[in-house]
Amino acid sequence: MVDIFDEVDEDLRAERAQKLAKQYGWLIVAGAVAIVGAVAGWQLWNRWQNQQDAATASRFVATQTALEKAPPGTTLTTQIQTLDQMAAAGPEGYKTLARLRAAGLKADSGDLPGAIALWNQVAADSSADSLLRDLASLTAATRQIDRGDPGQLQARLEPLAVPDNPYSALAREQLAILELRQGKIEDAKTRLKQLSIDFQAPSGLRARAAALLAGLS
Repeated sequence: MVDIFDEVDEDLRAERAQKLAKQYGWLIVAGAVAIVGAVAGWQLWNRWQNQQDAATASRFVATQTALEKAPPGTTLTTQIQTLDQMAAAGPEGYKTLARLRAAGLKADSGDLPGAIALWNQVAADSSADSLLRDLASLTAATRQIDRGDPGQLQARLEPLAVPDNPYSALAREQLAILELRQGKIEDAKTRLKQLSIDFQAPSGLRARAAALLAGLS
């Protein structure tokens, strides 16, 4: 009797399973298709992204080459436009590099406000490498050191002048120049003296500090 009941129970379970399979089997198939589709889509996206990165890299190198070969005084409108396009729609790393390069070109061509805007974008971009963000901030301050608001420039340079920052020596040099501009001669002398004997600073920068200090004596 037990065997008979077991067989009947197994038959009922099999029948129930068949009904469930007919009723909900499409969900299992759809789920499997979705998983396969997602994996395929991710692979296609990665491939497309790599192609885009390679294409942007080629454009960036081509633009750099064109800039290096351009005769002095050449109008660089086309190159600046190309860099602006990369900065607007390129992969993250190249966006930052394109902004920095375009900012330098704009500053050299007389468009300092346009250059400052780009440097500020890089400095405020949390997704950019911290070294590049600090470089953008330092460059923006350096380009305005003779005309920018002293308080704003000092606030921008002081965080870069701390000992463990890679741009510390350059930032301290700019702070000394800013102090000279404001007539703070003794403060500037103290800073320049420290720079001139700082063997962590580049030799060229130490020489500039020493020469400037000698001129103030």
